[in-house]
Amino acid sequence: LENLQPEIKTLAERLRYEVSVRGKQLGWSEKVARFHFKKNLRRIITELYVRDNCHPFKATLLVWVQIPMWVCVSLALRNCSVGATSSEVQEQFSTGGALWFTDLTAPDSTWILPVSLGLVNLLIVEV
Repeated sequence: LENLQPEIKTLAERLRYEVSVRGKQLGWSEKVARFHFKKNLRRIITELYVRDNCHPFKATLLVWVQIPMWVCVSLALRNCSVGATSSEVQEQFSTGGALWFTDLTAPDSTWILPVSLGLVNLLIVEV
């Protein structure tokens, strides 16, 4: 979108000139000329978005998918840890890890999981 801004600016200036010339030829009022300018500018910008495949909604699409996923995972983890009143579940958490994190009730002293989660999220945002 940022790369399109200079092109949009030049096209808008050219369109403004063409609309003003056409408006004087046809005797349009300022309001009618502004309406035609905005309508044609929207059409040109939409064509540029289609040409470069960069609609602004695509930038927010990932957020709309990630937020519900994050809420569901957070609630599931909270229900697993807080809702677990029996000692059996607590015992399963303390012995149910894998690789370097064998105890799921202890904090990650190596910082591998938080750093890798941060890097994956950064990668998702950048892609």
